[in-house]
Amino acid sequence: MADPHVSRASSPSPLLALPSAVDSAAGSVDHGVAWHYGDPFTEQRAATTGVAVVDRSHRAGIRLAGDERLSWLHSITSQHLTALPDRSSAEDLVLDIAGHVEQHFVLTDLDGVTWIDTEPTHGAALLDYLQKMVFWAKAEPTASDELAVLTLLGPDLEHGALADLVPVPDRPYAATPLPGGGFVRRMPWPGEHAADLLVPRDQMVQWWQRLTAAGAAPAGMWAFEALRVEAKRPRLGLDTDERAIPHELGWIGGVDEAGAVHLDKGCYRGQETVARVHNLGKPPRNLVLLHLDGSADGRPEVGDPVVTAEGRTVGRVGTVVDHHELGPVALALVKRTIPADTPLTAGPCAAAIDPDSMPAQDLFQPGRAAVDRLRGR
Repeated sequence: MADPHVSRASSPSPLLALPSAVDSAAGSVDHGVAWHYGDPFTEQRAATTGVAVVDRSHRAGIRLAGDERLSWLHSITSQHLTALPDRSSAEDLVLDIAGHVEQHFVLTDLDGVTWIDTEPTHGAALLDYLQKMVFWAKAEPTASDELAVLTLLGPDLEHGALADLVPVPDRPYAATPLPGGGFVRRMPWPGEHAADLLVPRDQMVQWWQRLTAAGAAPAGMWAFEALRVEAKRPRLGLDTDERAIPHELGWIGGVDEAGAVHLDKGCYRGQETVARVHNLGKPPRNLVLLHLDGSADGRPEVGDPVVTAEGRTVGRVGTVVDHHELGPVALALVKRTIPADTPLTAGPCAAAIDPDSMPAQDLFQPGRAAVDRLRGR
């Protein structure tokens, strides 16, 4: 049975006691942490021009111990982990037998322990899966609320008093221990300058005070989500559905490519679909950025259909957010064959695909090239 304490979704963050904090909406996956601190667009600007700190302490945590933890995790997930250096991180997926995405998580291996964090609504299911897959391996996945995630965003991340306080690594996904416990890891998204601090939960408020005293502006999940949508980085459960495969979501690639599916490994559930799409086919849908009509009465909701002018459903709405420069935007999974200039509707809004968000359609496919050579093409 999954440990109920793996998710922090039902425990409000102590940082909500700050006088300017506004909780995320009830029923939202982010309920229990601040959506903003009174001025969401100023917070977004701080995260792009200065430095901001975001409370993401609701992410579910898992502690993975044991001498075979990485080789075992390598064998049941999509990322290549057997050669992962100490004090390094990676993104990883659990797929079902048909290659659909079931879990997405970030892991950091540090001094003999692998720390996993994932969406607050998916922690229990991920832990349950990992515990069922241990068998005889020397791997011990357990629920852990020991560490809380605080995210730093912005170009001033490595300057001034903040740089003295937090030793942010230069290399994406690299991790460095923090004084007093926990660690900081460099992340390649949602912006060029991003780092997660996983700090002891009982020190979270003190760390927040130190970070803001060193110049980091408080920012809510609104700011984080706006930058994530702009960067076209999907979020499990919001931008995915039960049919989503990694190719549709931009999760293909190893650690060096900021991906979650390494193409030079096999023997994991769903690998056949990954290989077939990579070598011979194309994904049925693509994750794209939608620009929404801000004058509409309301906004679409997660899961709403994306519809053409003729009434044909061609996609699914994911995260919807107001961006300080782009205005109202959303991520959406849209059929690959839909041209970028197709007039669309998402919920109550007219919508348009950002052409720069469309994936390249002429990628080299080794399997298809081999078939063409055999046929003399």
